[in-house]
Amino acid sequence: MLTSLTPDEARRVILRAQGLLGAGARRGGVPAVLRRLGAVQLDTISVLARSHELIAYARLGPVAREKVEAAYWGGDAFEYWCHAACILPLDQWPLYAFRRRAFREREFRWHKVPSGVDKVLDRVRADGPLTTTDLGGAKNGGPWWDWSDVKIAVEWLLDIGEVVCTRRVGWRRVYDVAERAVPAPLLATEPTDEECIARLARTAGAALGIATRADLIDFLRLRGPHAAILDEALHNGATNLVPVHVAGWPATRARRTASPGQTASTGQAAPNAWADPTALASEPRGRHRTTLLSPFDSLIWDRARTERVFGFNHRLEAYVPKDKRVHGYFTMPVLAGGRLIGRVDPAREGSTLVARHVSFEPATTARPHLDAMMDALHSAAEWVGCTNVHIERITPSTIRFPCPPGGVQTGEPSSTGHLDQVRDVSIGLGPGLMPRQDAWSSGYGISHTASDLGA
Repeated sequence: MLTSLTPDEARRVILRAQGLLGAGARRGGVPAVLRRLGAVQLDTISVLARSHELIAYARLGPVAREKVEAAYWGGDAFEYWCHAACILPLDQWPLYAFRRRAFREREFRWHKVPSGVDKVLDRVRADGPLTTTDLGGAKNGGPWWDWSDVKIAVEWLLDIGEVVCTRRVGWRRVYDVAERAVPAPLLATEPTDEECIARLARTAGAALGIATRADLIDFLRLRGPHAAILDEALHNGATNLVPVHVAGWPATRARRTASPGQTASTGQAAPNAWADPTALASEPRGRHRTTLLSPFDSLIWDRARTERVFGFNHRLEAYVPKDKRVHGYFTMPVLAGGRLIGRVDPAREGSTLVARHVSFEPATTARPHLDAMMDALHSAAEWVGCTNVHIERITPSTIRFPCPPGGVQTGEPSSTGHLDQVRDVSIGLGPGLMPRQDAWSSGYGISHTASDLGA
């Protein structure tokens, strides 16, 4: 019988699958986070921390950043192309054979592959692990995409699996030959394209909990014949994912994605998504995480899925001209109570976490939402070693952060039990707001100036 779920039920299944609901998600630390998610996206932008560090923090809380790096690059992971450039569990090496073969057949990446590739491979084999700097430099001296022949060659070798990125140093990839970086049994395993895609879809389905075909395509970035292979694997059961119906999610387009007889014409709801059977085996229970989320977190990295699951329209504005940004440069959604309640555009100035813009979603300005926003800011500041938080702008501007009777003063233990290493939170003056002298404090031991909250 086809499983039917409400949107809220589906959302809780997804949150548990992502390690953001229930205490069990914290077991095993960072290595377990990587195995659970299947892929952790990397990105060059670093505001409070690198995105891959933020992804671990969102699930585990204030784990030491050096431990995060050590866990990712400790020998059980490699970097390759999944949703984007991602850290992947090393035991998935064989499953990306389909992509390595496709690169080899194409004989092209973003640049024409130069002659001399064999010489670069010989150098890495003789002297590796090496960075592009060790090999002679990554740039020709022009724009960022004006790569040197050495850089193009070594990246091509990475694409086709002759070399492997096993870690990054100063954000530079470190390359070694596959025969040293990958255990021999994994290196000798060469699954077919069909086997690769079916097993990777199983991994993506487990990480997402419940996913549409489009979600699986986006997770693995499949195109053309590889997308057709996914369709067949979903239809014949090779992925081990089961069809489900989520109320309110769009109907599946006419593809071979439904099991025989499970169509609207039978009077039964037609399947419009796929689920990991393990995720459906028990009801999600436990405590929700309250946290800032990297925009490259797999919970929200796809805009259409984020809007479908959370009713939250999120857009990364880092590449939008400054005067056209609505929320900010590196806006981080705020997760609380299993919902996305708002956004923070963070920055850091010395020992101060600066929230250039804090914005709340409609109908999320009640006391619990305000407390959750302050908790998320407070926790993030402590994690990155800040002792102050400064909020420059709040939307809507009429919001008043609450001050319970007998609220604690700055720097004292708060009513929530936190020992406030974050000693001060000030609210900066927004455009057109006049300063007032009266100040008050929230239940987090954090002071605010009333004028900047629309008083």
